[in-house]
Amino acid sequence: MIYPVILSGGSGTRLWPVSRALYPKQLLPMLSDRTMLQETALRFPEGAGYGPPAVICNAEHRFAVAEQMQDIGAKPSAILLEPAGRNSAPAAAVAALHIADIDPDGLVLLLASDHRVERPGAFRAAVETGAVAARAGRLVTFGITPDRPETGYGYIHRNGALDDMDGCFGIERFVEKPDLATAEQYLAAGDYFWNSGTFLFRARDFLAELKRLAPDILEAAKAALEKGIADLDFHRLDGEAFAKAPSISIDYAVMEKTSLGAMVPLDAGWSDVGSWSALWAVQDKDADGNAVQGDVWLHKSTNNLVRAESRLVTVIGAEDLIVVESPDAVLIAAKGADQDVKLAVEALKESGRPEAISHATTHRPWGSYRNIDSGDGYQVKRITVSPGGRLSLQSHAHRAEHWTVISGGARVTRGPALDRLDVMHLDPDESVDIPLGWIHRLENPGTVPLIIVEVQSGSYLGEDDIERYDDQYGR
Repeated sequence: MIYPVILSGGSGTRLWPVSRALYPKQLLPMLSDRTMLQETALRFPEGAGYGPPAVICNAEHRFAVAEQMQDIGAKPSAILLEPAGRNSAPAAAVAALHIADIDPDGLVLLLASDHRVERPGAFRAAVETGAVAARAGRLVTFGITPDRPETGYGYIHRNGALDDMDGCFGIERFVEKPDLATAEQYLAAGDYFWNSGTFLFRARDFLAELKRLAPDILEAAKAALEKGIADLDFHRLDGEAFAKAPSISIDYAVMEKTSLGAMVPLDAGWSDVGSWSALWAVQDKDADGNAVQGDVWLHKSTNNLVRAESRLVTVIGAEDLIVVESPDAVLIAAKGADQDVKLAVEALKESGRPEAISHATTHRPWGSYRNIDSGDGYQVKRITVSPGGRLSLQSHAHRAEHWTVISGGARVTRGPALDRLDVMHLDPDESVDIPLGWIHRLENPGTVPLIIVEVQSGSYLGEDDIERYDDQYGR
C-alpha cells in the first residue's frame, strides 16, 4: 500500500502579499477553486492501492488543514503538528515512523503541498513505476523532465537504467542550482532532471538508512512522536525533542549519501509555483500574454500578471509586471525581480509590520474575522461564523463589545458570572451589548454563515485579552 504524506509547513513568502506565514499559499486557491493542499490530496485518493493521507503541518494551520481535508472528503490517518520547522529530513523521519506503525511494509509517498501538476494521471503512472523500485528496497525520487534551462531548481544527474525495473534509473549525483550556461548544458545533455522534492520509499528501508546516515534525526523524530500528545484530531510532536533534530533537507541528510537512491523521470506538467513569475507561466493568458484574476481592467499592456482581491485594479501601458492587490497590501514588481519579494517580507518583519505574517482576514476554527476600522480606544470587526461554528465561552478584562447581526441567525450566551448566564437569539438588524468583564459566547446554530459587526471599546484591544472558560477546539 502507498501512503501519501503531505508536507505543509512552508510559508510561501515569495508569493506575498497573498501568501503569508499565518495562512500560506498551500491553504489558498492559487490555481483553481480548490486550495493547493486539496489539489495535492486529490491526486492520490484513498483506494486502488493508496492508503489514507497524512499531513505534517504547522500548529497554527491545524484547523484550516483539518477543515480543508474534510471539505474534499479526505480522512487523514494523522495530522501531525510540527512545533517548529526543521526542514524536510526530520519531517520525513516522522512520516516514515508514522507509516511504519500503520503498515510495516507500507510505502511512503512524500509530497509537497504546494506544487502544480497539470496531468495527475501521468504523476500516478510515474509513482506506480517507482513503486517497483521502492518495494525492492530503493529510495526513489522523481526527476522532472526539463523543458528549459532553469536556474531556479536543483538538478538530478541520472545514470543507467536499473535491472528489472523498467523506467527506473540510478542516480549519478545531485547538483545545486546552476548558472544559465551550465543549465543550458544540462538541458542539451538530456540526462539531467529538475529535483522535484517528491520521494517514494518503504518506511522501514528509509528508517534503516536514516539510522545509518543520520541517527540524530531518527532519535529526535522517535522521541518527538513518543512524547507528543493528542490534541483533538491532531498529534502534537514534542517540541523539546523535535528541536534536537538538525534542520536539514532529505537530500543532504540521506539521498546524496545513500547507495539505494533511484530516480523516475516525471513529465506531468509540474511546477513548484515558487514565485509570481512561475504562477504567470502556468496560468491562462489573454491575447496579449496577460494573466488576470479578479476585477482588472487593462489597456495597452502585455505579459503581465495582475491579481485583484478586493477592489478594481487598472493597468495602462505596462509590460512584464507583477501587480498583486490584497485588502491591506499591494505588490508591484518587475517580472524578473519577483524572486526578491521575500526580501520585502523580511524587511517588513524586522520593522514589526503585521502585513508580513498575517492577512487582513484572520481565520479561526469557527470562521474568520476582518478588521474594518480602528482608532484610539475602539476597533471594528466583521465576524463570519460558519454553520455550526461556536466561539469559546470567554470574557475580556479591558474591553466591552457591541454585536449587530448582518445576516444569518446568532445564538448569544452572556452574563456577569458563570452561574448567571442567559441565552438569546438574534436575527438580522438586531444587536446586543457585552459589558466589560461579562462572560459571553457567540454561536451559529443555522445552516448559512452568520455575519456580525463587532464594535470593541476599551483601554486595550489586543487579541490576548481573552480568558476562556470552555472551548470545543481545545485552545
